[in-house]
Amino acid sequence: MSARVLSRRLARLYLHATPRQAVAFVRGRSFDSDNAEKAQQQREEEDEEKDAPSLLLAGQYTLQYNPSAYYRPVVRIGKSVPQGQSKTLDESPQLGLAPALRQQSNIYSISSSRHLSITKNTLLDLAFSRDNGAKDKAATPLPSQDVPPDVQVDPRAFQLCRPEYRSFTHDLSSRPPTLPSKQTSLILHKVTVLKGSMMPADIARFLCDLGALPAQQTPLVRGDSRFYMLLRYSVESLQGFTNVQLLDVLRALVLLGLPPTHSMLELYEAEFVRRAAGLELHQLLLAADLWRCLGRTVTRYLERLGDCISVHFCQVGAPELVELVYLLGEGRRCSSSLLQPLEYMLVKHLDKLHPEEVGALCLGLFKAQCGLSGGAVRRLVDRALGVVGEMSDFALVNVMKLLRFSHLDHVAWLEAMGTEIPRRAPRMGVQGLMHVVLACSALHYRDSRILLPVAKRVPDIAPHCRSKDACKMLWAFGTLGLHPRQCPGLYATLTEVLRQREADFQRYPEHLLTALLGLAFAGQFPHDLLALALSPEFVSRASASQRMELRMDLFTLDGTVGLELPQWTGPRLGGSVRDEVTRLLWDFAREDVCRKPEVLEAEAALQELLGGERFIRKHMILPHTRSIDLEVRLDPQGQPLPVVSEEEEESRGDADLPHSSVDRYLDQGHSGVTLTDDLLAQLTNRRKPTTQAPPPSPPPLLRNVEPEGEHEGVFSVGVDLTDGLLGSLTKPRPQTRQRLERTILQIAVQVSNRNHYGYRSQQLLGLHALKRRQLALAGYHVVELPYWEWFPLLRRSRTEKLAYLHCKIFGSLKE
Repeated sequence: MSARVLSRRLARLYLHATPRQAVAFVRGRSFDSDNAEKAQQQREEEDEEKDAPSLLLAGQYTLQYNPSAYYRPVVRIGKSVPQGQSKTLDESPQLGLAPALRQQSNIYSISSSRHLSITKNTLLDLAFSRDNGAKDKAATPLPSQDVPPDVQVDPRAFQLCRPEYRSFTHDLSSRPPTLPSKQTSLILHKVTVLKGSMMPADIARFLCDLGALPAQQTPLVRGDSRFYMLLRYSVESLQGFTNVQLLDVLRALVLLGLPPTHSMLELYEAEFVRRAAGLELHQLLLAADLWRCLGRTVTRYLERLGDCISVHFCQVGAPELVELVYLLGEGRRCSSSLLQPLEYMLVKHLDKLHPEEVGALCLGLFKAQCGLSGGAVRRLVDRALGVVGEMSDFALVNVMKLLRFSHLDHVAWLEAMGTEIPRRAPRMGVQGLMHVVLACSALHYRDSRILLPVAKRVPDIAPHCRSKDACKMLWAFGTLGLHPRQCPGLYATLTEVLRQREADFQRYPEHLLTALLGLAFAGQFPHDLLALALSPEFVSRASASQRMELRMDLFTLDGTVGLELPQWTGPRLGGSVRDEVTRLLWDFAREDVCRKPEVLEAEAALQELLGGERFIRKHMILPHTRSIDLEVRLDPQGQPLPVVSEEEEESRGDADLPHSSVDRYLDQGHSGVTLTDDLLAQLTNRRKPTTQAPPPSPPPLLRNVEPEGEHEGVFSVGVDLTDGLLGSLTKPRPQTRQRLERTILQIAVQVSNRNHYGYRSQQLLGLHALKRRQLALAGYHVVELPYWEWFPLLRRSRTEKLAYLHCKIFGSLKE
């Protein structure tokens, strides 16, 4: 009898042995619980020291969502190794093993000739891949021990609302009945004895048994080479698993805390993609939920899930809908073909949703960037408003996120936040508060009832702020015009957070630029951080990203420093970068802003009022403020002066936009209009007073007077100085005339629109308020044509527009 046959018979006898006999067979190979606890504690500390990655958002400043934006993951089933230290089939780590198991690992190590041909996946499933050189430097320091812990939330709390979720979700808070720890060595030894003779059912059973181990022992199992041998056998048997067995194996990998970057999981995902059409609805959702619990991004499977879900629409109830949207959100994608069915199911089940389910739907739609219709989103927020008193803080913040993404001005909800946020803010965490003020900023909604309680809470929990939290809050508060005196300590505290997290800006330069712009809006200028942002190294790093918005932010900061800090001796932006950004901004303005009807009408009316095209210039007075102005100049007597020379006017030709409306009025020979009292009365639809005017004062009496001496003046002759004439002669000149006599007056006429102001208010937002302040510093008198006055006049007659502009320009000089 050969040795191979004997070994197989011995393996069968071993499998049928009693547990006591089996344990005796592997005596001396028990787990060291003390070493396990120490290894577990060390891994927990390493996990806590790693800062979660983040990404900044678009629109103008795109805000991307981070899965850990509200909480630090609390793993209830035993922590896996850090992502940066994931193991593959090529690795047989020995750390954390008891001495007996170390010896066994060496005995039963897998030879290189048996390795599967799987390419090692070196890219982490993160928003950004970490720079190896800056990994240690960019780590965010932990708060001190005397600071209370930040608020933690459970994003899967909605799964506790109904018992139906148990059939298609994995409960992270519960584990199967615990297997005695002494069974671990027995199971692993069976793997080495059976080797290639194991059936798929045996492999699934072994993995499920290992998944039932106590949570503190799972790191030791993952460090054993025999476990990796079992994984290799499972990959070889993938197609032999039944659907139920395949789901059980995936659940076991979740319980064992397998690293999400393990290269073997790519083959598992491919198998689930292949089988998706044959899975039931709850099996499809369970598989996606297990992948989510494992922490791995499975793009291909989620796309396949979206394709297959249409077959099961008739089976989708309220819990299935919420779980589906949650999974799509965690996968950060939603097929356009799913939008209409999702909207239909949402409206159908809306009234049946629990408060936490409403919050989960809002979060999923936000993270998946689902562009539902405004009506559907409004109905969802209406439902949230009806149960707002029962919603958790986490769910409430999720509604704010959806409003931010949809740009929906749900006034009733925002009014309710004026009551809810003051009550909830003292118990909310950093990330929740950040998203509240960020949503208000995106909606241009300034309500002191919301902003002030958040501003009061932030300094107390500032040690828990990540760099992006501090930056986004500074941007939001600065944009909404919250003055430093309204919230003492807020700006100083968040600025200090920036200094403590300075190393993060090596990886995320956009965060620093966002924060400094928000501070500039509020009139705060930290010299050390400005010097860092304008340093050649930082400018090179930001420019290397090939993101135009970063260069525009640098350009705005540089121009702000030049005007607001005249004594600045630090670094400045290079001339080439300034010229490039200016050219790009002007090209965009010519194709967009300069063509807007309200701007063209204002330009044409001003040219007619002042006497020609040479008396007005449409350009970017302060290019770093990213907007255009209509420049007008008046001489000391208040008469218009040419802004564009004849040579510039001739050479401009087609360089500027075609001014059809302007040319029409110039061709008619208009060279200025004299506005008399009669004309103003006609323009403003006012009648002359019908009451009888008071009789004119009698003219001064003239008489001949003989000069008494040769030096007597001419004013001694011929005129009686009455009280009226003396008053006219001695009346002081208007102050505006004295001011005009000193210098030429430069006027910047600004045509505003709704986006320049807060929602339903006349308060300018951050960048536009910054521009007004800096135009004054540059020596310009600002004349604004607010949209609530100028836009209605666009449908009125030309004469009414001229009268309005005359009052705006010349009337403002008397103030």
